[in-house]
Amino acid sequence: MRDESSATALPVDERPLRPALARGWRRRCPACGGGTLFKGYLTVRRSCPVCGEELHHHRADDGPAWATIVIVGHLVAPVMLFVYSTFRPAPWLMAVGLSLGFLCLTLYLLPRIKGMFVAFQWSRRMHGFDRD
Repeated sequence: MRDESSATALPVDERPLRPALARGWRRRCPACGGGTLFKGYLTVRRSCPVCGEELHHHRADDGPAWATIVIVGHLVAPVMLFVYSTFRPAPWLMAVGLSLGFLCLTLYLLPRIKGMFVAFQWSRRMHGFDRD
């Protein structure tokens, strides 16, 4: 006969996803939320300076760049259509304005999305984050 209490018990070291993703968005350590995740603009630290959690296991690769391009493209495309159909600006003005907007939004979102990718991998114990 099976013990029902062991079937419903959570793992001892549960890593909830939402708090980890929120910490990743803030570019903080997914484990403690106190230490900074990056030592530069996009370079992930080898370990957290506060809690010592090893962070070098991540495999974000091109995922954050791809997700950033998809998100920013879906935000800028309707704006481009609206501005063109409503105001009919000069082509050079529209190209410069929307390019600057695209660039600024991309530079803002890229480290935050990369932080969320690392936090997701940490929370799901992927790519070496499962070691104690």
